[in-house]
Amino acid sequence: MNYPKSFTDLVECLKRLPGIGGKSAERLAYHVLSMDKEYVQEFANVLSHFQDNIHYCKKCGHICEGELCEICKDETRDQSVICVVESPKDVFAMEKVREYHGLYHVLHGTISMIDGKTIDDLNINSLFERLDGVKEVIIATNPTREGETTALFLAKLLAKKGIETSRIANGLPIGSNIDYADELTLLKSLEGRKKI
Repeated sequence: MNYPKSFTDLVECLKRLPGIGGKSAERLAYHVLSMDKEYVQEFANVLSHFQDNIHYCKKCGHICEGELCEICKDETRDQSVICVVESPKDVFAMEKVREYHGLYHVLHGTISMIDGKTIDDLNINSLFERLDGVKEVIIATNPTREGETTALFLAKLLAKKGIETSRIANGLPIGSNIDYADELTLLKSLEGRKKI
């Protein structure tokens, strides 16, 4: 016996979301079926207006509802430091630490030969347009092959401009054991060591 077409259509839409397979999509569809009609309508309205209301900041590439994001509009932040990250979710992660008070720049990805993503596909030109008065650029891409490649490429470009460039430290997470770490993680831990 087959599901009704409307049910199947919803399952197919849900399966397009990252991390949602067929079984998860079916569970979600059954959940939607059991929800109040008012809540389903509210949910549908929020989804339909989401792309109209959320877009990228014209200055840094972070998500916002206006022309500029809240961080770019905040004049109390240190305008001389820019932290370069891969995606808007990285900005939120960095902000949870509550120790960084500079600006951000979101690349929207990394250089990836496998995915066919080159430097031209990233939000880099606008970074170089905003370097007046900037003393340091912190590169906070992920410690993956693609993240490291992107960091090295950016560091070379920034060195030509005479901008001090730093990289966030990588290494062992707190609570882990050295004997479980791979060689690259241990190497990065040694390279990122500091005096105590």
